[in-house]
This record gives sequence, C-alpha cells and structure tokens, in this order.
Amino acid sequence: MTPTRTTKLERGRGALGPALELVHTGRAPTRAVLTAELGVTRATAGAVAAELEALGLITVDSRPAVAAGSQGRPSHRLSVDPEGPVVLAAQVHADGFRAALVGLGGRIVATVPGAVTVEADPAQVLTEVVGAGAGLLRETGRRCLGAGLAVPSAVAEPEGTALNPLHLAWPPGAPVREIFTRCLAEAGVTGPSGDAPATGYAANDVNLVALAEHRHGAGRGARDLLCVATGHRGVGGALVLDGRLHTGSSGLALEVGHLTVDPDGRPCHCGGRGCLDVETDPLAFLEAAGREPGPETGLLKRALELLRTEYATDPAVRDAAHLLIDRLGLGLAGLVNILDPDRIILGGLHRALLEADAGRLQSVIAERSLWGRDGGVPVLACALDYSGLVGAAELAWQPVLDDPMAVARG
Repeated sequence: MTPTRTTKLERGRGALGPALELVHTGRAPTRAVLTAELGVTRATAGAVAAELEALGLITVDSRPAVAAGSQGRPSHRLSVDPEGPVVLAAQVHADGFRAALVGLGGRIVATVPGAVTVEADPAQVLTEVVGAGAGLLRETGRRCLGAGLAVPSAVAEPEGTALNPLHLAWPPGAPVREIFTRCLAEAGVTGPSGDAPATGYAANDVNLVALAEHRHGAGRGARDLLCVATGHRGVGGALVLDGRLHTGSSGLALEVGHLTVDPDGRPCHCGGRGCLDVETDPLAFLEAAGREPGPETGLLKRALELLRTEYATDPAVRDAAHLLIDRLGLGLAGLVNILDPDRIILGGLHRALLEADAGRLQSVIAERSLWGRDGGVPVLACALDYSGLVGAAELAWQPVLDDPMAVARG
C-alpha cells in the first residue's frame, strides 16, 4: 500500500462505517446527502465514498443523468455494489429451512428452500442448511463475509443458546450459535480472509424480522418500532427502540406470545391459558373456521390460502378472522399502553389479518389503548420478502458496518 493511500485511509477511517450504513439502509442515495448526514466537507465525503468503492462495497456514479427540469450539477449517486461480497443467511422453521446469499442493502442474491424433518439434534438441520448455503456460494462464486441464523426461539446473549424452542424438537438451551459456527467450518464456508471459517451469528427470528424491516422495509424511519408476527405456530414480538433492536439484558425481551387475551382460552405451552401464542396463530384460525388443520408443517400456508380465497364468501371464515383480529387487537393495545411505539408492523398470518380488515384491527387497538384514542398508532404490514433471512444477514453484516476496513484486512 502506498504512503498516499495509507494517509487517505487513516484520515477517513472514522467515517467509513457510518457512511456505509447510510448507503446500506438507503438513507444516502447521493454524495450530497452523505455529506449532510455525516456533517463533513464535500471533499471528505468524496474521499470516504471512494474508499468504500475501492473496498468493493459501494458504487459511485460520477456522471448521473440530469432529471428533466432540474438545475445545477447533479450529485454523484451512491449505491451498494451489486457484484460485491455477500453473507450467508439461514432460517430454520418447523418444516425445514431456507438458505440465502444476501448482499448489502438487504438484496437477496440467491436462495433455496429445504424441507426436512427437524430432529432433536440441531446439528442435523444446521448441517443441511449450511450445506445448501455453501452450494449457493460455489454456484455464484461470491465472496462471503459472514453468516447469520434465524431460529424460532429466544436466543440468550452472549452464549447463543436457544432457550425455549417450543415449536421444534430441540432441547432447551441448545447451543445453536456454536453448532452453526462448527457447521460453517465443516462445510468450508470462509470469512473475509478466505482461509479462516466464517463467523456465525444467531438470533430469534422475529427479532430479525424487526431489524430487517426497520432498516429496509415497512419500519424504515420509525424511532420506536413494535413488530408482532406469527409463522407456522406461535406468536413472536420484537422492539426497536431509538433505532436499535431491544433484546433486554440477556436477549430475551418481548416474549409477547404469552400475553393473556382470553382467560378461558386454549392451554398454552407456557403453562398459562388463552395466550396470544395459541389464540392468534394459524392453528387457532383454522379451528375457529371449522377446518381440519392437517399436517402441522402446512398450517401457515393453509391458513393464508383460506383467508385469501374464502374470507369474502364464507361466514365461518370471516367470523374466525374477526375473532382473531379482536384478540390480536387486545394484545397489541396492551403493548401500546406499555411501550408507546410510533409504529406497529405485522408479519405472517397477522399481516394477512390486517390486510383482510385493517379498520377493525385499528379500531380495537384504539378502543383499548390509552394512547391510541387520538388517532391510533399506525399499523402496517411487513414489506419485505424473506424478512427473517434479511434480518439474519444483518447480523453478519453488522461487523462490516462497524469496521469496513476489516474487509480489506481480510
């Protein structure tokens, strides 16, 4: 490295991470915006952008087209490099997994599903999912900088253990981060250096949905964002406070599924009764609609299909949807009273219920919420495809966002 280049790196290094995050999240589409957001001179912003481009992380269009009717010289446009490095993202659920390669900006580069029976040993499915991801890396020839995993369980920090995988056969306290990292090494998935195994990270799937949506989707721009979602079974929640994912003292915050919404309702896995977890998930919807649930692995798909095709024509389906909307609204109102978010986003079946009758859900929340009576908290549907995977990727991208020079050192 030449002395001139070393001097430039040292001078701009402190701004590289913040600048990359601004481009990564779409908040700095031009060099002029980057200059304003960083609070630096145009020259410094230009040098920082050039360094990130040299690292293969972003592209700088120095000759952007002039919009019709605009005046003055257009600012250089900044975007993530579509041919840049990726991270391996994985998500495990009740009926298997999905693996993906995800670039900066939350871009899904390649993805593949896997339908397997998830056994009691986490290594079984994690070996499969890492193998699928390694296959995508070989096929695409992309450089990998890390790996992230989303699991349907609270994940204790910093140990990375899955404490309560209620809807999987895994034992409580399974060391999923450790197993995931070992599987990466065994599959030959390397990190920035190209000769050392990639670092693996793991977190709760709904936490990662919230993180992805806050950075790239329906939660972008929210300061305090509440996310509630239901997948194949159960209900999860997550909270972004002041722009940061809130996980509590040990990673276990926002177990919203165990709020009681019907004291005389269904027995819950936690030992209680009538929890959000068992009153507003796909199984509860299918049973309320008088439908045979069928195999557990197809519950979400069957519930979504029923809601989409028969809500308007079948009174039983409509009544079941209204019952779940009312119970979901009751739970959300309680959370609004406690947390006072400025936005709520819903995923999975809850997203479909919102789309079926947004007015009813908003009305229940407003009626039950002390803070919602003046107009209510905006309630939006999650906007991203594969938001859990994008969130898992964010875990792996975070060290790069913190220190982009780690890419060069690798």
